[in-house]
This record gives sequence, C-alpha cells and structure tokens, in this order.
Amino acid sequence: MPNLPERKAGIVSCSGEELAEGTVARLATLKVLHELRPGETVTICLPLFLAGGEGDRAFARFHPTITVDGCELRCAARGTEMYSGKPAASVVVNDLVAEQGIGKPEGRRQLNEAGKQAVDITAERLAWLVDEVLGKRDGSSHAEKTPAPLSAQQQPGTVGCSCGSGIPLQKVTIGGRLVELMALPLIFRHLQEIGRNPDDVGDELLALVKIYNEVPPQAEKSYREAVQREYKVFCQKEVAR
Repeated sequence: MPNLPERKAGIVSCSGEELAEGTVARLATLKVLHELRPGETVTICLPLFLAGGEGDRAFARFHPTITVDGCELRCAARGTEMYSGKPAASVVVNDLVAEQGIGKPEGRRQLNEAGKQAVDITAERLAWLVDEVLGKRDGSSHAEKTPAPLSAQQQPGTVGCSCGSGIPLQKVTIGGRLVELMALPLIFRHLQEIGRNPDDVGDELLALVKIYNEVPPQAEKSYREAVQREYKVFCQKEVAR
C-alpha cells in the first residue's frame, strides 16, 4: 500500500470576528492543537480552503474533519461540506454555551469570564470528538486525562496546518474532463517499487485509486484506462532518469 501520512483529525474553525463566539472557536481550536491533542490534530485554514487551497481540500477528503462555528450560520461546517464532504463532527459555540448554561461570551479581543469558560468547554468537546473520529475513545472522560506534553515541534507558534498535508494530488484527463485524483503519485511510486508492469496493472491500479478517491461505477473503465496511461508515462520518466 502507498505510504500515506498518519491519519489525524483536521479542525476547521470559524473565522468570523464580529462575535465573541468566533474568538472562542479559534482559541478553543488552538488549545486542542497545543495542549489537549497535540500530534493528533491539525488546523485547516478556512479562508484558503474556501478559496480553493488544494492541500487543505485534499486533507479534508482523506482525514476526518471537525468543524467549530461560533454561531448558527455554521460557515465552517457549510464550507467543508460543500468542498470536501460532510464533516465527521461539528460544534457550534452558541449551542454549547446554552447547553452548559454559562453566561454569554463577550469581548472580541479580551474575552470576559464567560468567554474564557466557553473556550475551555469548547476545547474539551473538540478533544472528545477527536478521540471519537480517530477511534481512540476508551470510555474515560477527558477531564480525567492528562494532556500530552508538547514536543519541540508542537510548541506554541508552530501550529500544524494541513496546507502542507503531504497528500499529493494529480490531475488526469478522464472522459474529456480534468479530474483531480488524490494520492496518485504515491500509488504510482508504490507500484513501480514493487515491479508492476504498466501493461498488466489496470485492475490493481484502479482498486488502489478507489481507496482514496470516489470513482463513479459507470466511469470505472474510463478511470482505469486513464490512470494506466498516466502510470505508463510515470514509469517511462523514471527509466529516463
């Protein structure tokens, strides 16, 4: 199998600055990244994601994503679903504040006490969801868990971001349409390293492509022919080096 990056949870945070709840969402995300689940989470840049950042969208298609919005507009959740699929889980700060019965967060630059409490509660909920989507739930409450220590690579100021997600993309013309396939360069490398002949690898290549990409059943033949053609080009380039 291709050697893809370790599976992590991506957190897409609200970027709104009009409400204190947006600040709560961003600070809670940072707390999860730095303190509660370092090494298991990265942040996804929402503005870049919506603008068409290929690295972010590739990450969100391969890894489970959790969105955290400040209000009922749910911009992060809607954007994620529109461009990469429905998020694995979602949190809305307003809803969580009402559920917990705490005061209203106020202050965009300097949160009041209710806002600071909302940050802690939201971060704990996000950490709980991270464990759930990564299949690491052990039945104990997060309040009883000791946060993992920060490594040198996880110190504040070096938040992991999916912009460098390490999941390569390749555009391939299939049925007259340009299609973006995730992990295709890694798949090609994997097959080349184990000695697969480009003329005999069609079915195996398609099967690997379908692990990381959605292939319409009616288009399987076109996909098989296209990726096999691209694999042959890849092998020819490797021989020419």
